[in-house]
Amino acid sequence: MPKPFEGINEKNKQKLLKILEADIHHYPKNDKVLQTMRNDNTIAIIVTGYVQITRINASGSRTIIEELEEEEVFGSVISSLKNKEYEITAMEDAEIIILDYDLLLQQGTKVSDSYHQFIKNLFEIMTNKIQEKNERIEILTQKSIRNKLLEYFKMMSKKSGSQYIYLPFTFTDLADYLAVDRSAMSREMKNLKEEGFIEIKGKKITLLYDRDSVIYSVR
Repeated sequence: MPKPFEGINEKNKQKLLKILEADIHHYPKNDKVLQTMRNDNTIAIIVTGYVQITRINASGSRTIIEELEEEEVFGSVISSLKNKEYEITAMEDAEIIILDYDLLLQQGTKVSDSYHQFIKNLFEIMTNKIQEKNERIEILTQKSIRNKLLEYFKMMSKKSGSQYIYLPFTFTDLADYLAVDRSAMSREMKNLKEEGFIEIKGKKITLLYDRDSVIYSVR
């Protein structure tokens, strides 16, 4: 995944942020981010910290939409954050740059290498996010918890290029990410372990099968 300021030195980065009238906000752990985004047409860049985007529907069911770390990007122009069911929470102390998307586009007449590099980086980031959303859809459309787990493991293994997977969050959060019941997911992971598909040590999961040849069950 490209970084927002990749190819831009610190001096030019600061000049660019000044031209774009960037706001820098600080959020303590567990603070809600969404309320302070200044309008409905924004892009946010995480400088430090770790942010989680969740959706809580009318019945109280919680689904993790995204887990975001340093130098990752989110915003209303990327996700449906205007929906009141969405929450953005700083999972640890965070510093976030917030940009006005309309103002960003208006700078096209102010030609600078830094600006063009920044726009190029954002375009690549958004392209990657579209791919990630498609991968997420592929996981969520699996009919069983086992198949959702296997599809998730396959995706993570391909990203790491290894049979070793390190979960980026807790097992409770994994259940929320897969939109499944935590207890039912735990039983299925136990079954996969007993059947020799995986080994589990804390957040480290080792795949003991060929990720590209496994046949998903229909149950």
